[in-house]
Amino acid sequence: MKDYYAARAAEYDRIYLKPERQADLRAIEAWLAQLFSGRRLLEIACGTGYWTQWLAASCASVKGIDIAEETLAIARSRPANRSVDFLIADAFALPQGLGRFDAAFAGFWISHLTIAQRRPFFEGLHRRLAPGAMVVMLDNRFVPGSSTPIARTDEAGNTWQRRSLDDGRAYEVVKNFPDQAQLRTALDGLADDIEWRQWPYYWAIRWRVGHGSPAREPPSGG
Repeated sequence: MKDYYAARAAEYDRIYLKPERQADLRAIEAWLAQLFSGRRLLEIACGTGYWTQWLAASCASVKGIDIAEETLAIARSRPANRSVDFLIADAFALPQGLGRFDAAFAGFWISHLTIAQRRPFFEGLHRRLAPGAMVVMLDNRFVPGSSTPIARTDEAGNTWQRRSLDDGRAYEVVKNFPDQAQLRTALDGLADDIEWRQWPYYWAIRWRVGHGSPAREPPSGG
């Protein structure tokens, strides 16, 4: 996945140019800007910073992390992102040095997790968030004719797409399309005040960090 998005960095933002998706994008941009107003936000897998630019103006601060320097270079180059602190970090091993936040956002990240990775990711994210912090995950719905076709489904139920770049290289990547029930199951005992929103081409799930979330680092082995 890291190699794919590093190679795709210069092409990535074309996905936001699809004509049929423009109304959805404008509605989501406006919704996010007011939702996170005044918050200290951690953005997971910020990529090229497309969504960061809509969040930075209203948040008190934004820290954006991604695993690929190629995408972060584009994110840093956006004028609207000048105040954002970008750094390379692994979303599955968020360092304590990041600090604590009262909000978190990830756009088009959950769909790239396997089903088995969802719960561990949520637990790790919550360790970097204050009690009651607001979290939003935004992602794609599968829409025939607009979405890339599913290439295969593995034995664990994960779906995969085959994607080609301008230079001819092709990658097979995990691209799941979870529904509301599946995500609520993965968040059971971790989240309060869960809200599901849906547009023709996208969905979002919003919640607050619950009292049952892990507040401390897991003990080291020994």
